[in-house]
Amino acid sequence: MNNLPVIATGINGLVGSRFADLFSSKYQITPLDLNHPHHPVDITNYKQVENTISQSQGKVVIHLAAFTNVDAAWEQRGNKNGLAYQVNVIGTENILKACKATHKHLIHISTAYVFDGANESLYTEEDSPHPIEWYGQTKWEAEQLVMNSDISWSILRIDQPFRPDEFEKKDVVHKIIERLKVDNLPPQFANQFFGPTFIDDFAKLLNFFITTKTQGLFHATSGEKWTPYDFAKLLKDTLNLPGSIIKGDLNDYLKTLNRPYQKNTALDCSKLSQTIDFSIESIEDAVKKIVVD
Repeated sequence: MNNLPVIATGINGLVGSRFADLFSSKYQITPLDLNHPHHPVDITNYKQVENTISQSQGKVVIHLAAFTNVDAAWEQRGNKNGLAYQVNVIGTENILKACKATHKHLIHISTAYVFDGANESLYTEEDSPHPIEWYGQTKWEAEQLVMNSDISWSILRIDQPFRPDEFEKKDVVHKIIERLKVDNLPPQFANQFFGPTFIDDFAKLLNFFITTKTQGLFHATSGEKWTPYDFAKLLKDTLNLPGSIIKGDLNDYLKTLNRPYQKNTALDCSKLSQTIDFSIESIEDAVKKIVVD
């Protein structure tokens, strides 16, 4: 069956737009988008959210929209009237209420930034979140709202999503490519770790969770652990990019920073791999699909 109705926030963003492109023949998406030309929806306004969700025949709401600028969020820390809190917490609360009123399943997208980054190993779903900055705090509060609700829900945590093509908002991959092309890449940390998320795979995950409505909390990245230095080297070597890569030291950088910074956001995705019916690509294979002009 084609053109199945589904509802989504953030569908025009870095992740959502790629999902919409890849599954355009399968889903008819009702957007909850402040910039929609005909039916703008502010997710911090419950009435607008509920009106749009109730009018859709879709049984699933994908909640991708978030205030993700970590530096800007830090400047708003403690301010519940600030945009970060309003979008990430109040927006999620409104979507939850509307899902309950209309009996929809919620797929809530969260982040590895709910953790403090002190673990040396990959974070599992059993590890207790302990956010150390405001973006992570707001996303953790949103997660708790979802977990404590009495609706049907899935939470998918991701980290540093990237896509094969260039997008208006540059992802971690295209930022590195851009700087390497002009040989102006800042030193890349060799003692900090993250877990890249290939958006094409994540789009498949969204399709799986829409179809199955599988409930629970899942880490949904590559399940790999990379330093920015090794990741930049992989990009340069695989894509035959110019420019030089210099090792950086996170500890030196932290001395110049006015906000907390996680040393490790890599996620263990074993639970996910035992749940889904396909395999997540390796980062090395995903990088081969990146298009370079």
